[in-house]
Amino acid sequence: MRKGLSTERSGGRGENGLGTGGRDEAIYRNLFVAIVENHLAPGTKLPEDTLAETYGVSRTSIRKVLQRLAHERLVDVRLNRGAAVAQPSVSEARDIFSARRIIECGAIGKVVAKAVPAAIDELRELVRREHAAADRGDWREAIYLSGAFHVALIRVSGNETLTEFLTQLVSRSSLVIATYGTPMTSSCRHSEHDDVLDLIAAGDVEGARAWMERHLKDVERSVVLVEEEPSALDLRKVLDEVARRHRGER
Repeated sequence: MRKGLSTERSGGRGENGLGTGGRDEAIYRNLFVAIVENHLAPGTKLPEDTLAETYGVSRTSIRKVLQRLAHERLVDVRLNRGAAVAQPSVSEARDIFSARRIIECGAIGKVVAKAVPAAIDELRELVRREHAAADRGDWREAIYLSGAFHVALIRVSGNETLTEFLTQLVSRSSLVIATYGTPMTSSCRHSEHDDVLDLIAAGDVEGARAWMERHLKDVERSVVLVEEEPSALDLRKVLDEVARRHRGER
């Protein structure tokens, strides 16, 4: 399920009606979406005072959220330099794709074994949505759905630990692509995800494993490893727009 704004309530209520835990979760989810959908480019500074004003909370609350995102390697927090959206190095980028190949290729046998028709139908629906987003030129949505497909595919294996690891790697992959790639780098060619689903439906473990190995290497090779300075942006405006887009939609 997509990480969007949350309306969960726990603990004491803040001025916005959300409990402290629910409010922090909502801020986390808003920032998470803004980062993984590349509304905030790698290297973008995340000043605590600006974020506190944007969300109407204390800097202490913002600091907790930033630490959580830093634990997931989506934000860099440095002493006396503040926080910024993580900007993976070339070495980190290669490590991320290497780890993805180990997990996704290694788990494909379990995926094939447990891929009942209903699971394949759900995956095909994700692919349909990915195609529709690409066709209308919504590359952020297409990129998100491409990553979501890979996570959903591994979830079919029934191994939640691997699924959790892959979820983090896919999120970090979006930063790699935003840092070094082009807008459509991580949005797979239209037929590709359909192809692997055909192999899985046919019970072809080796074919599906070979497809995954080749596919992830192709994505890695498509990334242009040239560092660029992030362009200036209005942080508060971007986060407000992300919140409006995802409020009640997902």
